[in-house]
Amino acid sequence: MGQVIRLKDAKIYQQKELVLNNINFELQANEIIYLIGKTGSGKSSLLKTLFGELPLTDGKGDVAGFDLLTLKRKDIPMLRRKIGIIFQDFQLLMDRSVIKNLYFVMQSTGWKDKQQIEQRATGVLKMVGIESKANLMPHTLSGGEQQRVAIARALVNKPELILADEPTGNLDPETSEEIMRLLITVAKEEKSSVIMATHDMSMVEKFPGRVFRVENGGMKEVDNLNRFDPFKTLFNE
Repeated sequence: MGQVIRLKDAKIYQQKELVLNNINFELQANEIIYLIGKTGSGKSSLLKTLFGELPLTDGKGDVAGFDLLTLKRKDIPMLRRKIGIIFQDFQLLMDRSVIKNLYFVMQSTGWKDKQQIEQRATGVLKMVGIESKANLMPHTLSGGEQQRVAIARALVNKPELILADEPTGNLDPETSEEIMRLLITVAKEEKSSVIMATHDMSMVEKFPGRVFRVENGGMKEVDNLNRFDPFKTLFNE
């Protein structure tokens, strides 16, 4: 399957301010990576660079076969067709039904055939266990159900990569574990790699993957979570 992401000496800017410097890491197919760090440390900026919202201007970056340095605006929808994105606050469109949220994403990333769109959208809703809610409006759903819709939306394009930014941040602990288990399971089924920014260390321990700490303008892999106190490291510096 090969490599999904490669960043070399990358510099990440947010409104011309250098947020992360000399970022080097690789993500292989079917791999899970967690990003941990304080709020404002640059985790979200890194994710935004990976899906083309923030341009990469220094260093090298390849994501799902796209060169971030030479990425043109017109090519961003095709990059995003290979990436599923899950946000903490769900970011569902509240003026249309659950299934029409999925249709919107599919049509904006190049799907044309109505029958194929309906078949795939129905399939991913079934995969995440909410096919019965397809015609409901998002505001009528619980937080956990809305996040299931967000996961379904992220999966519609059979992405090589899923980017999740604090996907359990607005959920209670029981629902958080349920959503994490679902996300990891469907990512494996769909053969998608996952990068997840999170503060929830209990989830990192329950669902193992490589862990990178983002702090002081850099990013460093953590070898063994058992040997470091995440709260001391992240919050008492």
